[in-house]
Amino acid sequence: MSSIIQLLPDHVANQIAAGEVVQRPASVVKELLENAVDAKATDIKLIIKDAGKSLVQVIDNGQGMSVTDARLCFERHATSKIRQAEDLFSLHTKGFRGEALASIAAIAHVEMKTKQEQEELGTHIVIEGSKFVSQDVAVLPKGTSFSVKNLFFNIPARRNFLKSETVEHRHIVDEFQRVALAHPNIHFTYFHNGSELFNLPQSNTRQRIVNIFSGKTNEKLVPVNEETEILTVEGFVSKPEFAKKNRGEQFFFVNDRFIKSGYLHHAVMAAYEGLLKDGNQPSYYLYLNVPPNTIDINIHPTKTEIKFDDEHALYAILRSAIKHSLGQFNVAPVLDFDRDSNLDTPYNYRDQEAATPTIQIDGNFNPFSETTPNKHFTTPRKTETTANWESLYVGLKHDTEEISNVEFESDEVTGSLFNENEIEQASNKMYQIHKKYIVNPIKSGMVIIDQNRAHQRVLYEQFLTNMTVHQALSQQLLFPLNLFFSKIEMKLISELQLSLVNTGFVFDASNEDHLVITGLPVNVTESEVSNVLEQLLSDLSDGIPDSSFSQNDSIAKSMAKSLAVKTGAYLTEKEQENLVNGLFACKDPSVSPFQKPTFITMRVEDIDKKFTL
Repeated sequence: MSSIIQLLPDHVANQIAAGEVVQRPASVVKELLENAVDAKATDIKLIIKDAGKSLVQVIDNGQGMSVTDARLCFERHATSKIRQAEDLFSLHTKGFRGEALASIAAIAHVEMKTKQEQEELGTHIVIEGSKFVSQDVAVLPKGTSFSVKNLFFNIPARRNFLKSETVEHRHIVDEFQRVALAHPNIHFTYFHNGSELFNLPQSNTRQRIVNIFSGKTNEKLVPVNEETEILTVEGFVSKPEFAKKNRGEQFFFVNDRFIKSGYLHHAVMAAYEGLLKDGNQPSYYLYLNVPPNTIDINIHPTKTEIKFDDEHALYAILRSAIKHSLGQFNVAPVLDFDRDSNLDTPYNYRDQEAATPTIQIDGNFNPFSETTPNKHFTTPRKTETTANWESLYVGLKHDTEEISNVEFESDEVTGSLFNENEIEQASNKMYQIHKKYIVNPIKSGMVIIDQNRAHQRVLYEQFLTNMTVHQALSQQLLFPLNLFFSKIEMKLISELQLSLVNTGFVFDASNEDHLVITGLPVNVTESEVSNVLEQLLSDLSDGIPDSSFSQNDSIAKSMAKSLAVKTGAYLTEKEQENLVNGLFACKDPSVSPFQKPTFITMRVEDIDKKFTL
């Protein structure tokens, strides 16, 4: 029998490896930026076209590579970071597996230009799908320029799985922000389709955070600093009043490497216990430094998950450090919530003894004496004249005669506590159960309605109709409302602006980091605007639909979910009636916008079965 196992060709093996390393254009951005950081660059430029599908280019002023290294770096498992297996537990750099460049070159057109400082000429290499096209000598500046064009050109199936340009660009921005936050000592510049999105000069950590997420961020940061033998924690957390519904601005860095850890996130949430509203998430930018031999970063292909030797100790230290910072900067409330600061002892009286009060007594005072006592020891009272006391009884006789003519209600029993109209009204009355369900009697039994889902359906169809017919009503604000967002969030809002205007929003001139709103939809209050837009950006962060109808549908669903009456809200009888009438006036009242049932029906026969033995 012939052998059926055979070695794969190198280009096929590289394409398979690329499936782990390169999932989307953002994966290429991550690998190239980390290589530039490892090359000790102080200035890094990222240039993107068509969300990375056409071009991903990273230019740095790092050490550069020699001719031999430039050719060897595209080979599999070729790396300058490790020499033996023990080096995996003493890593101080980003990339170390030696598969990134080989995988990228297998599925794209790659062009690399590199030069070392001591060399007069540099190297220019062109590769297409793992095949070397050319290698030339060129006059180049110090550093490396890496261009990746036509990603997945030879794997059309993988290219078809890419999301819209908005989604892919959002992933690229996430990777760029993670690297930029981890290295504030490096100047980063980001260009997308010819326009500059970020220009981050060398700065400290706080300034780097502010430069990325807008100037309003500086007001909400609380510094965290704790140093122990096993862990050093630095960074910032946000004040509880700035918490958001989404988990966008949450960053953990371990030895300058971005990671994701649900366990450490739980430690942060434990520190905020009792300070946040339900469903709100704080922002945090935390930098953890631990000995390299106490972590294993080689457990996940993307290196975003790390295994710690002693997670319980890290949990306790992180939780206590954040809790201490919140209390130190008077963010956490004091134990005595009703304490009045006006009752505190003034500083100038703090060291003085209380003076003994003096009491004056009149020894000659006689309460039975008719003479007027000493005015100094009496409180004057206003005397009332009683000479005309007879006038108090004027008209009393006439009033008593009218009272005597009053007819009292008969004690005869009518035989029924309610009349027919009251019985009919009581049978149609609605009831709210546990501030969650509305019960409405009908002829065959009763209808139980979920108030949250029912209101979602009503609002969803209202918003969708307004956006389709372009006849939305707006309420003008007395004072314009200024809302601050990051540059990327402002870009998303600008793409959604037409649809938001059709729902009733009125926008004034906006800046690159804030939005001015002068009008709102009639069913949106001023206090809800920020939450509605934040929820909308969170829901659409995975991608804004390309077609206008799909975009309107997504916006209507998100706004309906944000504005619908929540479970636990008390509704008056009139509000219950309006909600039920509005639900059954919808085109599809049986399900919510998210395809969940809005009501159930219980027949009398079903109830009778519950009582049968």
